[in-house]
Amino acid sequence: MDALSEKKWLVVGLGNPGLRYEKTRHNLGFMLIDRLAQKLQTQVKREECRALVGRCQIENQTVELVKPQTFMNLSGEAVSCLVKKSDRSVEKMIVVSDDLALPFGKIRLRPKGSHGGQNGLRSIIDCLRTPDFIRLRIGIQPEHPIGSASSFVLENFSKSDLTEVENILETSADAIFDIIKNGVEKAMAQYN
Repeated sequence: MDALSEKKWLVVGLGNPGLRYEKTRHNLGFMLIDRLAQKLQTQVKREECRALVGRCQIENQTVELVKPQTFMNLSGEAVSCLVKKSDRSVEKMIVVSDDLALPFGKIRLRPKGSHGGQNGLRSIIDCLRTPDFIRLRIGIQPEHPIGSASSFVLENFSKSDLTEVENILETSADAIFDIIKNGVEKAMAQYN
């Protein structure tokens, strides 16, 4: 067995802690972590590195589900602390974020890349000093122009969007399982 195969997977959902932000567009990462925890019958409540962490198994691999509690713009502080542990690595980390540049309902997998203006991803890249980690971006771009991007991402989803949100979370959960089972390249062919 090589050293990488002994590492745990980290699935990090980006969002903001607190009831005020719970159902906002910016919290799709947290929502996906909650969905995975529900499917895998685990709880994400252990406190570590200013994050809530839950452990589960996917495809006989240990996976830790993570919700940083630092607020979006400081997500990198929690993530870099977690990745420093010897049984974790950037190579086996998937970061889930919302993406204002992607149409609502679309998901995009990448093995690495830029932050694309997403402040949580920017913070992680800055703190880890590398853009080389898997990311799953979930589109929230509206069909109409918006005045303020920062206000838009912190608004709750409309009632009419909630059915689509459920579908997005289900597809995104499937994509996470696929990455862990078959690798990011095969998952990209399936979901992008």
